[in-house]
Amino acid sequence: MKLSGSILSSKYSAKEAINVYDKTDIDYIHIDVMDGKFVESKTYTIGDIIKFSKLTNKPFDVHLMVNNPDKYIDDLSILNVNNITFHLEATKKPLEVIEHIKNNGIKVGMAISPETNVKELLDYLPYLDYALVMTVTPGASGQKFMESMLYKVEILKKTIEEKGFKTLVYVDGGVNEENLPLLKEKDIDMVVSSNYFLSGNTKEIINNLKKD
Repeated sequence: MKLSGSILSSKYSAKEAINVYDKTDIDYIHIDVMDGKFVESKTYTIGDIIKFSKLTNKPFDVHLMVNNPDKYIDDLSILNVNNITFHLEATKKPLEVIEHIKNNGIKVGMAISPETNVKELLDYLPYLDYALVMTVTPGASGQKFMESMLYKVEILKKTIEEKGFKTLVYVDGGVNEENLPLLKEKDIDMVVSSNYFLSGNTKEIINNLKKD
């Protein structure tokens, strides 16, 4: 299971969170980009991410919670961005966004919010590196994990196995030590967290999870 550490934390500033993660073996640093339109909150700009990229060599896992995700891709492609995930609900031309991301040599993910039927994502699985199941309502940190969303993980994993796709499935929202065993049971490929990873000795937490 891969680990993506979010910098959207109530405990640290973004810069502090990056510095903490940089001293660990975490796989990715997760950056939530919110435009105040697709979701009510507004977070980091491209200028902010440029500054963040100077603080670490860790690859970035960027989650675009924005309208018109296409306009962010070229700017992100020149930074140390490994993955870009956008929301199915945010565009009328998802295949064009997928192609744009892939043409920039970046792995592509597609996210669905809790209210979106998982069946809407299935047709895109052959084109995706990642499928993201949101286990909270997008837009804010610190929400409670929605265990009811795990059926979507089951459907995605079953479809991927049956069709022989290579798409990885991950979850974002409210992940902690209490629900991680449930996620491991579902054979989840990656988890995103901020408050859990940053809740204590981050290096020790990451090391213990990597051993499992």
